[in-house]
Amino acid sequence: MSESETKQLTIELRPPLPEDGASVFKLVERCPPLDINSMYCNLLQSSHFAATSVAALLDGELVGFISGYLIPERPDTLFIWQVAVAEQARGQGLASSMAQNILARPQCRNVTHIETTITEANQASWALFQGLANKLQTELQSSVMFDRGKHFDHAHDTEMLVKLGPLR
Repeated sequence: MSESETKQLTIELRPPLPEDGASVFKLVERCPPLDINSMYCNLLQSSHFAATSVAALLDGELVGFISGYLIPERPDTLFIWQVAVAEQARGQGLASSMAQNILARPQCRNVTHIETTITEANQASWALFQGLANKLQTELQSSVMFDRGKHFDHAHDTEMLVKLGPLR
């Protein structure tokens, strides 16, 4: 499918269903450098966290997924765990649309901040969240959350905590 054909098709955004868990697992596998979680984790994201996650479907095929949750100690903060967009759906602003879909839900009516973590090398994620901050007319701040040596025993790059807010 060419890029122009994809742009003409409608992508459905909806809360994920438990039946989406296996498709989420396969999508994340096709989206390096994302960390691959267990399929069980993706099932939980698609059920327990469905209200703060989103599935994007193109002709019934999962082409995008954001997993997120409200931080229990700070229910005004949406933590976006992972963003995955299939190759055929990239370059159209789908990730930003998915994030805004979650924010528009009743469960997020009290959300004033978004947080995520991004490795320094993941330029696509930096661009997504800077663009989202611009669209939401807010600031983006970052600091180390999980250090490569201190937290990951040098087995994973440092994860930067990225904060957007306050949301208007």
